[in-house]
Amino acid sequence: MNSDRLFHVSETPDIEVFVPRPNDTVWAITAARLHNYLVPRDCPRVTFYARPETSAADRERFLGAASSVVAIESAWRARCESTPLYVYAFEPRQFRLRDEIAGYYTTEDSVRPLHVMRIDGPLVALAERGVDVRFLASLWHLREEVADSSLGFSIIRMRNASPPPDGFVSRFPVPGR
Repeated sequence: MNSDRLFHVSETPDIEVFVPRPNDTVWAITAARLHNYLVPRDCPRVTFYARPETSAADRERFLGAASSVVAIESAWRARCESTPLYVYAFEPRQFRLRDEIAGYYTTEDSVRPLHVMRIDGPLVALAERGVDVRFLASLWHLREEVADSSLGFSIIRMRNASPPPDGFVSRFPVPGR
């Protein structure tokens, strides 16, 4: 992947122009965080990596030898193995940085992709990028621990996760749940 490009991952194969939705923007992601999106759109996931300020204890506890992790609910495994994805590339000049840790950029303008690449096996693509994919029965406890750590992270689509375990109390409320 070209590191001077931004990307958008979709399950739609033929987007010619990305148009902001009403009161919204077009989102894009850096090459360094693209792997966080190489799963079906609605898949709940907890993604994380070490930043320069990440403690040695958090590196050991959460990453081990991995440089980045994408944790996914086990119930989503078959969809992650079989859903084709389309990675659209953009020139970055129309976009503004929204969240450096997550790698998010946005624009309020319509934007044409430079090209699109089809990915037939998302889990294979993650492995090829050296990402440690972890399947868990539930993401809720990991979500809390990662959000309370010194790691860089992105927690995505938790509103689609299985219900939290009985007695679970989140310190970080989930919008839309």
